[in-house]
Amino acid sequence: MIKTATKDLSAGMVTAEPVYSKTGQLLFPANTILTSQQITYLEYYGVESISVIPEKDINDASLDSASPVSETTQETYAQKVKKSRKFHEFKVDFNKKTNMLKDYYKKLIDKKEPLEPNALLDQVSSLYSNHLTSLSVFDMLHNMRQIDDTTYAHSINVAIISRMMGEWLDISGEDLEALTLAGLLHDLGKCLVDPKILTKPGPLTDEELRQIQEHPNLGLKVLRENQSDVDERVCSAVLMHHERCDGSGYPSGLKGNEISDFAKIVAIADVYDAMTSNRCYRKGICPFEVISTFERKGFDRYETKYLLPFLHHIIDTYIGNSVLLNDGSSGKIIMINRQFLARPIVSTAAVTYLDLSKHPELYIQAII
Repeated sequence: MIKTATKDLSAGMVTAEPVYSKTGQLLFPANTILTSQQITYLEYYGVESISVIPEKDINDASLDSASPVSETTQETYAQKVKKSRKFHEFKVDFNKKTNMLKDYYKKLIDKKEPLEPNALLDQVSSLYSNHLTSLSVFDMLHNMRQIDDTTYAHSINVAIISRMMGEWLDISGEDLEALTLAGLLHDLGKCLVDPKILTKPGPLTDEELRQIQEHPNLGLKVLRENQSDVDERVCSAVLMHHERCDGSGYPSGLKGNEISDFAKIVAIADVYDAMTSNRCYRKGICPFEVISTFERKGFDRYETKYLLPFLHHIIDTYIGNSVLLNDGSSGKIIMINRQFLARPIVSTAAVTYLDLSKHPELYIQAII
């Protein structure tokens, strides 16, 4: 057998011996064929290395019917979603739309093509129109998190989340289309910022921060120079999506009613997606940690009439998901605490109903 670092594992490798967490919990038995999801599972549990069977010896391993290969000790909700035909179709479509948006942004910036809002919306509409409920849409988005999200993927995510928020807020028709477009174009100006600054892993200098904070103005400038008939609410969202109700945002430090409604909605979608997404310099933050941050700090910075519906709806999309707790145990979310959204009721191997609101020492560390 070969001792292999978890970061060097690849799908198809076979465990040479049982794999345990640091707390002694059996994660996978010997002779398990590893999938990419299981490798992520090991990373979440902090397993630094495991023993695998050398490739030349795999056929000689005791993988008989009496000791079948186990893909997982128990298939998680996320793994079921990723195996589904619907997810495969969504992923292929999403990647196509991401490349399309990259080309579209470039043509707008180079003034080679005028902005045609309806045509652009038609291009991405399959990502939400082919899914009948917001739950199925978020199932797809939640499970796309293994990839490094580019500005273009992030823009599509924000467009979809903004649209779902609009539906939850009973926005419809042309207004909903305009809100979706606002999400799709909100980060247009980032394409004019030095990529080395956007992906810098360390602290930014004052000048680098100034350049990033210029992207709302740059995005609006592109739209204005394009001379297209763009809804003013879309323009305001591009300009104001980093403004905050308490005046702590940029580029103008606007407060409260000085910020447009579409910008306030897109701001929430933008922050949620940015924090939960993977970046080249960090892994995505656990959604429950993000929700907890919104609960503790969000009501001063974001419009309450938009933030509350968002939190109450987004939390419901995680019911049924498998989670890893900070003590190394895992379980399934079975119920939401409406007073403590980030601390749901979880069913674990040891406790059928573990109410995290009554156990401050425990928290959800990751979705698995």
